[in-house]
Amino acid sequence: MKIKTSRVVLMTMVLAALVGCGRSATEGTGDSPARASGAPSSAQGGLSPEDLQSRWWTWALSEPEGTNPVADEDGSDCERNQPQDVWFLAGTFGTQAERTCNVPEGVPVAFPLVNLMGEPADCAIFMSKAKGSAVLDGKKVESEKNRGEPISVKGVAFNPVTGTDERLTTTGCGLWVQLPPLKPGKHTLTIRGQAQDFAVGVDYSLTVDAA
Repeated sequence: MKIKTSRVVLMTMVLAALVGCGRSATEGTGDSPARASGAPSSAQGGLSPEDLQSRWWTWALSEPEGTNPVADEDGSDCERNQPQDVWFLAGTFGTQAERTCNVPEGVPVAFPLVNLMGEPADCAIFMSKAKGSAVLDGKKVESEKNRGEPISVKGVAFNPVTGTDERLTTTGCGLWVQLPPLKPGKHTLTIRGQAQDFAVGVDYSLTVDAA
């Protein structure tokens, strides 16, 4: 990772591991993606692991803490800096979250169950214990296990992960979900994930308005 000081390295590793992390129990595992009969699965032909993680981390670092989508308590910041071709969802920095969010029709949705950016060795340790699940409208969704890909990310000053606007080249890993566009109407999404001492718990109420 191209970071200048050991203090920033430590902060980045710890806070990155906390992205999406609450204190809720987890369901399913990353080694055997949980699927129910008729359950939705990750989108075929979605973003590559490198592109997905580079773009998601850049999005997650695109706001200072007060308006950051990862620090968002109720979903009021979920629309900030969203790209046109995919809709990103976030976890938390260590708290439970219940969020309400409007999602545009016709746009795929992507999010981590639990994730990290750091050195390759950090990812190897992190992913050895990573597990989690996503449940959309009562059906479990398949997740993708990305063990460690080179990524490039850029944040804004005072973002809550790196704190700087430097561009970083590092390694990204985690359990990820890519969904095809959701049908118009209301949806529930439950995200649970865990790796080492960190756990995620986010409940989303999503509304897709017809175009």
